[in-house]
Amino acid sequence: MTKKSTSGSSKTGAAKASTKKPVPAAKTPAKAAAADKPASARTVRKAVEQKEAAQDVGVAQPGAGTRKSRKRVPPAVPGGDGHNPFRSHMRRSRAPEPATLVIFGATGDLARRKLLPAVFGLWQDGLLGSAFNIVGVGRQAMTDEEFKDYALTALKESKETDAIQPGNLEKFRELLYYEYGDFSGDEVYDLVGKELDRAEEAHGGRKNALFYLSTPPSLFEPISSGLGRLGLADESEGWRRLVIEKPFGRDLASARALNDAIHKVWDESQVYRIDHYLGKETVQNLMAIRFGNAIFEPLWNRGYVDHVQITASEDLGLEGRAGYYEEAGVVRDMLQNHLMQLFALTAMEAPAAFDADAIRDEKVKVLRAVKEIPKGRVKSVAVRGQYGPGTMDGEKVPGYRQEPNVKPGSPTPTYVAVKLEVDNWRWQGVPFFLRTGKRLPKKVTEIAVVFKRPPLGIFPGGLERNVLAFRIQPDEGVNLKFSSKTPGQEMVLREVVMDFRYDAFGAQLESPYSRLLLDAMLGDATLFPREDEVDHAWQLVSGILEAWDGVSAPEFPNYTSGTWGPDAADELIGPDRRWRRL
Repeated sequence: MTKKSTSGSSKTGAAKASTKKPVPAAKTPAKAAAADKPASARTVRKAVEQKEAAQDVGVAQPGAGTRKSRKRVPPAVPGGDGHNPFRSHMRRSRAPEPATLVIFGATGDLARRKLLPAVFGLWQDGLLGSAFNIVGVGRQAMTDEEFKDYALTALKESKETDAIQPGNLEKFRELLYYEYGDFSGDEVYDLVGKELDRAEEAHGGRKNALFYLSTPPSLFEPISSGLGRLGLADESEGWRRLVIEKPFGRDLASARALNDAIHKVWDESQVYRIDHYLGKETVQNLMAIRFGNAIFEPLWNRGYVDHVQITASEDLGLEGRAGYYEEAGVVRDMLQNHLMQLFALTAMEAPAAFDADAIRDEKVKVLRAVKEIPKGRVKSVAVRGQYGPGTMDGEKVPGYRQEPNVKPGSPTPTYVAVKLEVDNWRWQGVPFFLRTGKRLPKKVTEIAVVFKRPPLGIFPGGLERNVLAFRIQPDEGVNLKFSSKTPGQEMVLREVVMDFRYDAFGAQLESPYSRLLLDAMLGDATLFPREDEVDHAWQLVSGILEAWDGVSAPEFPNYTSGTWGPDAADELIGPDRRWRRL
């Protein structure tokens, strides 16, 4: 009732304000004559431009008969609110309906480092509203107050947490609850259902819920089935969505079995398979730059592109994750998901519309067009590696086989480079080289479109290829490398770079998890791989896994920590090409 009363009083105030008319100024004869003349085209155009500019920055239009002040606008200052021209379109207006976020595995590493800071950032920005709460679910016995303390400590310690405003931690604490139990039984899901019942009144009679499975993959099926048994996938009282972390399956057969188990309870429209790489700004900017600019798309084909390189290098080793990595290896951990998604976005055709189904349809088409890699063909198109002892940042580091809890003589690869060939009209004959590995010189992810050399070399010396590079992380941005004449009497060409960095916007980039969590709560599945995408990605790497899994690799280790991988990767890319040294 209070809200209605407030709303009504504001409308009344608006009505009263609208009845006040400005007192017209006395007209001189010249002004009176000018007022009777029709407005010139220049005047009309100027008025329209002012109106559009005002709408663009979200300011109120001047009322009839008022004069808009012509205040001098100071020069643009990058990073200064209101003064950076890049910031005019950076309003964040999307907000989901009231909902409950249920995090299974809420005391785990991912929730502590990524999810809780991401949710806190969204809430602190006012995108989740007060009618929102978080229910942590785990197998560890813990009270609500203990979980609240745990979560706030995680927010204070995490490097992912946005600058905390005074008093916000205490307010955020009130949104947190916790339940625990055995995920194979029904009791824990019954407790979650009661949490949704409790939130119903505060959420306006709706029981919207986003269930996030931040757990080991072995628990995906038991949790999704348990939610179904207790009727928590039913949408009669509000929307229900299921977010599933990678890896989605261990191979093609297990991925299909997991999909079948999930679809016994959940409709595909309710399932959100998350890949945090797709939440990164530069990944999304790949589509914007390619399809939003006429100067790039005409060159994005076999007529102009020599090859494409997609790199995701890591400088870290196992960091205590030997148990997971020994089972997964680099193909499951990075190639099947992250790199395949980057490849699909780079190689796909223009979607009919910028919506989830249209974009995911085009990604599936290009994955289907990739030439198959059966077991017998793996040796000619894929290279594996494992790091040995070396030096990183001046400090000695152990090899993979010397890492804690790694099996003696382990054949698990920590590096993979693969050559993909796309059998369609756009990319026929243009190879895509994908590589990823651990203990490489630096942490960097990049998509580089390498163009062909000019057909006729009329300048002295050789010319390097032009490169359009998208830096996914760190130092997010885009650069274009081309040749230009150096100053002086001689015709000497040198490579120069036009560089765009995201810090030009003067704003901190939001966490990929923030973007994806908000999209999931809004029901926007554009950046989430669909079932058939995951299936085709597994098909492409199945031959590689079949050729390498469990097979001894006597050549391991075959690259030193701190180098760019095994020599065989240089042979894979060919004699007339070379990997970019990033």
